[in-house]
Amino acid sequence: MTTITCVEDFRRLYRRRVPRMFYDYAESGSYTESTFRRNESDLAAIRIRQRVGIDISRIDTATTMAGAAARIPAGFAPVGMLGIQNAAGEIKVARAARDFGVPFTLSTMSVCSMEQVAEATGTPFWFQLYVVKDRGFVRDLIHRARAIGCSGLVVTMDLSMLGQRHKDIRNRLSIRPDLRNLLNIATKPRWAWDMARTPYRSFGNVVGHAKGVEDLASLLVWASEMVDPALDWHDIEWIRKEWGGPIILKGIMDSEDARIAADLGIGTIVVSNHGGRQLDGAGSTISWLPRIRDAVGDRCELMLDSGIRTGMDIFRACALGASGVLLGRAMVYALGAMGQPGVERLLTILEKELRTTMGLAGKHSIATIGAADLDRD
Repeated sequence: MTTITCVEDFRRLYRRRVPRMFYDYAESGSYTESTFRRNESDLAAIRIRQRVGIDISRIDTATTMAGAAARIPAGFAPVGMLGIQNAAGEIKVARAARDFGVPFTLSTMSVCSMEQVAEATGTPFWFQLYVVKDRGFVRDLIHRARAIGCSGLVVTMDLSMLGQRHKDIRNRLSIRPDLRNLLNIATKPRWAWDMARTPYRSFGNVVGHAKGVEDLASLLVWASEMVDPALDWHDIEWIRKEWGGPIILKGIMDSEDARIAADLGIGTIVVSNHGGRQLDGAGSTISWLPRIRDAVGDRCELMLDSGIRTGMDIFRACALGASGVLLGRAMVYALGAMGQPGVERLLTILEKELRTTMGLAGKHSIATIGAADLDRD
């Protein structure tokens, strides 16, 4: 039995159990990967003040994120292809989130469709929207999400141009692997066996719904052509009218953009650089969080993703103005390593780390955590 004590343990096990091209797809950034690395290192460099002589017999880690109750201030970020990292991956993560009590976000580029996840979980979740050139398809996605009762629409703003990820090119990443990748897959029998048995393998939000996309081959062509460099703030206003519910705007990394979003009436912003997978050379999300908080004040709720690996990181993000964080790679590690039990274990580990951090910092509740709890000297 493998002993799992932290997120890094999941990553090592995940690397052993999942084909190399899919591990590298998740564990990579664009170009030199400087932003990818900075997200994690900048968080780790922030020191937390240790306090003593405070009664910490009662600690409450519960909060709300974009109106959703959360047992800890963390939810799951939208990550494409979870169903390739682990068979029926989206359903497994959504069930783990439901049972533990944190928000789950389904990606447009999920393997399991939004309808399949809704049927399997019976619980509302957030749906992440990529705004592609085909606005008719975008409208259809919005209406489908509303029809199944999604409780929030997460609109990704930072994918109007694709950053290059060298590892994907070297690995010839494809949902139709070449001989070299097939040989590597042969060394992952557990993964291959699960994939052979699962009925979920068609990218259900897109195949059969987007114009001209009827199979995986046509999906590849569509995905390469549908990224829309014309995406602007007028599109957000249009999406708000089509959706008619709360919007969470993801991919904000500048104070001015945050002010524009606030002026449009956006209630929740996710400070995110796409995990360092888009603009290489951008700052870390945690370095921008306090500046964006200063820019929008109380007009917007802020969440943060990219680089979160520990309960201490969750504490740091809350101290600098986030209502909570979204877990991307940490969730992928746990799912790829151990499926749904791994995701459940991940949440338990983070909860324990956060509770311990809060206690040793002398904090009883999430609402009382602030910048004064960090050593800024």
